[in-house]
Amino acid sequence: MSEKFRVARLDEMEPQRGADDSRWFRLRRDLDVGAFGVNAYGADSGQRVIEEHDELGTAAGKHEELYVVLRGSARFELDGEEHTVPAGSCVFIRETSLRRGAIAEE
Repeated sequence: MSEKFRVARLDEMEPQRGADDSRWFRLRRDLDVGAFGVNAYGADSGQRVIEEHDELGTAAGKHEELYVVLRGSARFELDGEEHTVPAGSCVFIRETSLRRGAIAEE
């Protein structure tokens, strides 16, 4: 692997198990990213893919979050409102107190 860049496919990476048996890819660690946090999550249809949370707790990073739906779609709950987000779409959350979570739709 080059020290100048890295190329990786999620399908070829070994996931860890996340909340509710979702698949968690620790991209920051596996790609040795130092400038920002980045992870990838996956789940089968009907399963939770992003655990419900905010960024206020003692273990929280207290940072903004960007979610990118790469395949299928996900039903995000954002501050009590549901949004179906298809592949190729992004969800950006600026407010640390906003409750968020997602269920894989397909």
